[in-house]
Amino acid sequence: MDQRRQLPHDWFPRPLPNNVEIGESSWLYSSFAFLHYRSQRECGVRIGRNTGIYNGTFFDLDIDGQITVGDYCTLVGAIFSTNARVSIGDYTFIAHEVTIADHYAAVPPEPGKPPRGGHQNDEFRIGQGAWIGARAILLPGARIGDGAIVGAAAVVNIEVPPFATAVGNPARICGH
Repeated sequence: MDQRRQLPHDWFPRPLPNNVEIGESSWLYSSFAFLHYRSQRECGVRIGRNTGIYNGTFFDLDIDGQITVGDYCTLVGAIFSTNARVSIGDYTFIAHEVTIADHYAAVPPEPGKPPRGGHQNDEFRIGQGAWIGARAILLPGARIGDGAIVGAAAVVNIEVPPFATAVGNPARICGH
């Protein structure tokens, strides 16, 4: 085991994948978050500075999946089940059990099977200072603008403009 890739506080016996970068003063609860991680990108996950990735967050990325998390973000139990690129701006909050998936059935990738959904050109973008409410689901087509709010349990496959509020299933803009 590569001790340099082991989190000092971790209970899970696996090291972090080699293509994961964690910024200065950031917190990742456990390498267990990468149990179903298959990204083969040069940098599959990049976590910015002073960012907290808390219990229940999972990076279930397939071979082309890639996630970039900005500085000063909080992810509380987010589930990334994708083969696409996910970009999260600085100062963003993603609440409990938010799912970002490129397929209607967000299941972990299976080794030896071809990737489902998500292609290299697909992208989920969550702008700076956005808030994503508990149990929201972001599907292909979701683009969340800077300062936007997505309500709890919303199902989003639309573009949410900067500083707008989206709620419901399917999500609709209800404030701006």
